[in-house]
Amino acid sequence: MRRILATFFVLLLFGCEVGFCVEGVRLATFDVDATPPLGSAMAYDPVKRLDELTLRCRGVVLLGAGEPIVLCAVDWIGIANEGHEIFREELAKAAGTSASRVAVHALHQHDAPGCDFTAEKLIQELGVQGFSRFDGEFHRQVIRRAADAIRSSLGSAQAVSHYGWGEAVVREVASQRRIRGADGRIRATRTSSTKDPAVRAEPEGVIDPVVSVLSFWNGEKPIALVSAYACHPQSYYRLGIPSPDFPGIARFIRGQELNGALHVHFNGAGGNVTAGKYNDGAQANRMILANRLADGLREAFEKTRREVLTPDLVGWASVPVRLPIAAHLDEAELTQKLRETPPRGYISFADQLAFLKRHRAGHGIDVTCLRIGSVRMLHLPGELFVEYQLAAKAMRTDLQVFMAAYGDYGPGYIGTAKAYPEGGYETGVTSSNVAPEVESVILDAMGKLLGIEKSH
Repeated sequence: MRRILATFFVLLLFGCEVGFCVEGVRLATFDVDATPPLGSAMAYDPVKRLDELTLRCRGVVLLGAGEPIVLCAVDWIGIANEGHEIFREELAKAAGTSASRVAVHALHQHDAPGCDFTAEKLIQELGVQGFSRFDGEFHRQVIRRAADAIRSSLGSAQAVSHYGWGEAVVREVASQRRIRGADGRIRATRTSSTKDPAVRAEPEGVIDPVVSVLSFWNGEKPIALVSAYACHPQSYYRLGIPSPDFPGIARFIRGQELNGALHVHFNGAGGNVTAGKYNDGAQANRMILANRLADGLREAFEKTRREVLTPDLVGWASVPVRLPIAAHLDEAELTQKLRETPPRGYISFADQLAFLKRHRAGHGIDVTCLRIGSVRMLHLPGELFVEYQLAAKAMRTDLQVFMAAYGDYGPGYIGTAKAYPEGGYETGVTSSNVAPEVESVILDAMGKLLGIEKSH
């Protein structure tokens, strides 16, 4: 009997390494092209030329711990409202799970499409012309590709014996976007490419310099790496060339260095964080920033500590939230402006009206959390300020907490309560669709997901 029990224990602990961990955690990966074709609309400009690197829609499906869990990252500027809802629903159908257990995030590159089926519908209903960036035909193609890839991947899901966790400081990439004056109000904005040397010379300010890497292993072989770093992903843009920019290049570098694992990278709470201190817009800086982020990703992986992963160590939690609407959003006014304003560049009225109408129709947003052993990965909407990410980490210093933002892009920028009276672009009427009271809603949701009843 002792010999039988000992044999059973060995098989349970090490069986995944030789591929017969039948009842343990399994992981499937998917990766499809998300690059728009020549002539199609991106967020700002039509596609004029295709470059060496493509945009990707990729992710992982965790199996064997209740209903499947799907994590998906897309090299687009944003996925909002019904676009985000349908994306999750279709991936859920493909994986055989519920939409509440699917996280879809954009990385927020600007030379890339934006997806919002609610805005597309409003444009069609109002009969206004020229807003081609809301045409969802290509977006639906990518959703179908991703769903088909998930279906195909499930049969070849690999057993997961361990999970790993590593972190590293990324040097000379991120800097605080909002520069305050002596009166406490915003006196300058350090955009992604900042020409003014005096603004670049300002201190880094409030950032989260850490890149986090959660890895999944089959024995000694890494299967997938899920990483997150909080910073706007722009080096230069507006050339009409789809680009994953420096985070996508860093991901590519690491994928070539560790080719057997799929690298899935997310943007953290980088709404008020850019590379502007270290980037004046020179094209050579794209590779410099990419290599710095790749260095951080590499170091985080090298510092990885592995733990055995069993189904009971995997969990998922979801908290639906209703974010308070910004006072300046008026349906009649937005409708009139949308009818009367000629389409030029990146028009915000349709985005704002779409978010307002969805909110009034009773739709909320899911804030979710993946549990892998002592790791917690939070999934948040919008262009979230980095203070939320720092607050989440401070809530549970006994856990390894990291975050993906840019989920449902409908809210736009989500500032802290104190940020709104400070002024600045990010909390202005063209940028943020939510009210200052949003802070307590977000903090409460994160606190519940992290096991804290009251988080502030």
